[in-house]
Amino acid sequence: MEWITVGIAPFRIDQYDKVLAELGEEPAGLQARYVGTDGDGKLRIVGVWESKEHADRFYADRLGPVLAKALGSESVGSPEAIGIDVAHSYVREPVA
Repeated sequence: MEWITVGIAPFRIDQYDKVLAELGEEPAGLQARYVGTDGDGKLRIVGVWESKEHADRFYADRLGPVLAKALGSESVGSPEAIGIDVAHSYVREPVA
């Protein structure tokens, strides 16, 4: 069952770009990612995953070490994240 994560990152978009570059290939099970800022300028990261297990594996095994390496002393903490179990979904078909 699909799983959505919504992260509130305690760092800037340029720091996020460093983390993304350090991650390299996309994590297994990641179907989509959206990144932007809210009205208060806080960075929000939304991920759509094949399953909760894929997301959990990524957060536990890859994200922590990459944050430490990419941000080093710039790090101000790990992103907070909530998870959402997808009950219904809609995907718009691209127009040809």
